[in-house]
Amino acid sequence: MNTQSLLRRSVLVLGIAGLLAGGAYAQSTDPTPQQQDILSDKKDIRQDKQDLAKDRADRNADQHNVNQDRRDLNKDRVDRNKDQRDINKDKLDLRKDDAKYGVNSAQAQADRKDLHTDRVDRNKDQRDINKDRRDLTADRKDRNQDQRDINKDKRDLRRDRKDLRHDRKGR
Repeated sequence: MNTQSLLRRSVLVLGIAGLLAGGAYAQSTDPTPQQQDILSDKKDIRQDKQDLAKDRADRNADQHNVNQDRRDLNKDRVDRNKDQRDINKDKLDLRKDDAKYGVNSAQAQADRKDLHTDRVDRNKDQRDINKDRRDLTADRKDRNQDQRDINKDKRDLRRDRKDLRHDRKGR
């Protein structure tokens, strides 16, 4: 009897252990497809929020560059206009000195030298203006692209949130 009772107890213990193992397996954390969809939607939402924050930072930096380029452009235009006024004044002085002292006089030669220097400065300022305009155009293009990225990320975020609500409702 001792052997029989030992055998019964062993079978009973194995049966209970099997039931417990089966219950644990039934409660395993393997996500169902719906749960997986919810998890992926949450992950997408987190990623969209990060992308949105990065794009906003990029757009703001580009706007700062646009503002800086506009200020540079305005300063260069002021410099160029000042140089043009100097050129006009030097031309007038040159004509007066040519008439008063002669074409090869020291005063006329000094006026020609001043005129040349002013023209060099004006041309340099014009090149700076052209460069600043190109920079301004590029920065505006970058800013506009960043704004389009922001709009796309917002759309994605709305769609992901809508999908998540739909998935939760379907439970």
